[in-house]
Amino acid sequence: MSADMLSRNISILLENLLKHYEQSQLPTHGQGLPTVVRTNILIRSMGPVSELDMDYSMDCYFRQYWRDKRLSFKGPIKSLSLSIKMLDKIWRPDTYFYNGKHSHIHTITVPNKLLRLDQDGGILYSMRLTIKATCPMELKNFPMDRQSCPLVIGSYGYTNQQLVYEWKNQDDAVSFVPGMTLNQFDLISMMHRNFTSTRREGDFSVLHVAFNLKRHTGYFLIQVYVPCILIVVLSWVSFWIHREATSDRVGLCVTAVLTLSTISLDSRTDLPKVKYATALDWFLLMSFLYCIATLLEFAGVHYFTKLGSGEIPRVDDEWEDIGAVSLSEAHASDTGADASHVGVESDDHQDDISEGINSDSDVCVCAEHDVVGLECELPLPASLNGNASTFRKRNALICPIYNDPYIFPKSTSHASTMERTTQTEPPVVSRKHQVWLCLKGDNKFRKQRERDAAAEKSGQGRGATYVNSVSLIDRVSRIAFPMSFALFNLLYWLAYGMYKKEFSWSSIKA
Repeated sequence: MSADMLSRNISILLENLLKHYEQSQLPTHGQGLPTVVRTNILIRSMGPVSELDMDYSMDCYFRQYWRDKRLSFKGPIKSLSLSIKMLDKIWRPDTYFYNGKHSHIHTITVPNKLLRLDQDGGILYSMRLTIKATCPMELKNFPMDRQSCPLVIGSYGYTNQQLVYEWKNQDDAVSFVPGMTLNQFDLISMMHRNFTSTRREGDFSVLHVAFNLKRHTGYFLIQVYVPCILIVVLSWVSFWIHREATSDRVGLCVTAVLTLSTISLDSRTDLPKVKYATALDWFLLMSFLYCIATLLEFAGVHYFTKLGSGEIPRVDDEWEDIGAVSLSEAHASDTGADASHVGVESDDHQDDISEGINSDSDVCVCAEHDVVGLECELPLPASLNGNASTFRKRNALICPIYNDPYIFPKSTSHASTMERTTQTEPPVVSRKHQVWLCLKGDNKFRKQRERDAAAEKSGQGRGATYVNSVSLIDRVSRIAFPMSFALFNLLYWLAYGMYKKEFSWSSIKA
């Protein structure tokens, strides 16, 4: 009977309280004072934080406290838990989230709301919300960035002269459930404040809380950074592959570039199309440049060393047995032939040796490393050196050897002039000029390099190969590429890894 009497008395009490209650008027209407609404938030979970949509979600208990003296009562009960149907009969603040996108109240199994009334007219209004709010992000340091995601709370229609919002318990205004974690970020700090927002309708009281987050970089290290570094290192294997293996070296570099393209496209799928380059973009770009530079390096090796390297064609038709030629020449000498014509096959080749004639001394010079316009007798490749006969290239001018280098005296030459010419060194061409001639594609310089390389190879014996597989550019690249890439990584991680963004209200966009 006592329980029934209590329930009947509460019903009568509420009916009396609402009998002359005006729902549309604020609790302080006519008093010249604004109604104060105090708020706190308990966050149950947070995330995900989306860079693509620049928003974040959180599940929380959102609580509001205010006092309405029109609902005060006296009795043995200090507070009453009311049905949510009472919300339609009393005044409540029109609170909304300024930066909210798709917030909603949980309604399973019943609407998750709580309404409690105290004797002095104090009202507690609590609800469980899932809030999806915008989070403007600065992604220049992505994925080593720090973000500040705001939540702005205020009244939709009441100005600060009518309604004022305050945080309840400043030290515990926004709290988290113990053990709550985020999958992508670490919550490093949290700030909250009260301020006034000016709109076209007037000045409004606003609550602002900022969640300062630091991104985890472990995922990007495993999925992007380490694979990119390994792919760049793998492309350097071409420096140890012979330059004759053109398809192998080109295929390795092209595969590395295509793999980096796949990683780059995959890493950008979760990022918005911002107008600036992120830290990840810079790293991928440098990896691209290193792989492309490796491919261009091989192009330089092929251009500067493949052409004019002294590779002598091994065509049997270009070689002839000079044993028989020697016998015929000896027979011609015995019959009194002119010695000045020894070694010259015909007068048609006078133009070929004109560059080797010294105008002052009338001496034809064929130096060891500077054979200009002449082709000297060389050891024959193994494919043509099957018998004891000596071979020479067809239509080539044989150089008689007078110590070192080779000279071709004419009938009017003198001993002193020959000795002076023998000691003369070929003109030295600077490296810059050689590079310019290579880039220019000078045919005379190309042939000169072929003769020099052939002369150098001939001095190594008959077993020497004519394929020049070792390149100075490759040797330099084996050291230059790794050292420069290591320096780039050092500067990159120092610049982005040690950077710490300091959060302040002026830097947070509300």
